[in-house]
Amino acid sequence: MTDLTRQLSRWLLATALMVIGPAALAGTLVQIETSHGSIQVELFDQQAPDTVENFLAYVRDGFYEGTIFHRVIPDFVAQAGGYTADFVRKDTRPPVKNEADNNLSNERGTLAMARTADPDSATSQFFINLTDNTFLDRRDNSRAGAGYTVFGRVVGGMDTVEKITAIQTGAAGPFGQDVPVETVQIESMQIVPPID
Repeated sequence: MTDLTRQLSRWLLATALMVIGPAALAGTLVQIETSHGSIQVELFDQQAPDTVENFLAYVRDGFYEGTIFHRVIPDFVAQAGGYTADFVRKDTRPPVKNEADNNLSNERGTLAMARTADPDSATSQFFINLTDNTFLDRRDNSRAGAGYTVFGRVVGGMDTVEKITAIQTGAAGPFGQDVPVETVQIESMQIVPPID
């Protein structure tokens, strides 16, 4: 990413923040640069502290650079953060405890942690909800009702997300379906410093 592109992205984010208002944005901001455009997200530091810190640890380490959106299902989710463009699964940190009991809902535009059937198995992979997926919310204390932890929301670049979801999908790597036929790569993720 060129310096001019980086400056433009920061200007666009600053403009978005002025429109939304500072009071509405209290969490850490992260700029995601993809091969198809920029996405800006606000993290819910207070409501999902362990999940946010886990995500930020990966961001600080540059873990997400070179990973892809490997699962895109229109009107459901766009998932990323675990595989390279060659479908090599990256080594991760230990799993983080499920925090889906934080009263946040898997609404359109929110970020949530992907996991296995074990509620406490989330590591690096996350997804963006493309519609209101309230059936993914916590229902009860059972394993089946544990829910998926919402830990952030898209505050800018939803048009980029929509561009990604418009790409045709098919089989690739270890996946039998839902992989964008045109690679969508995360080029960088950076924590956005607070605006004075």
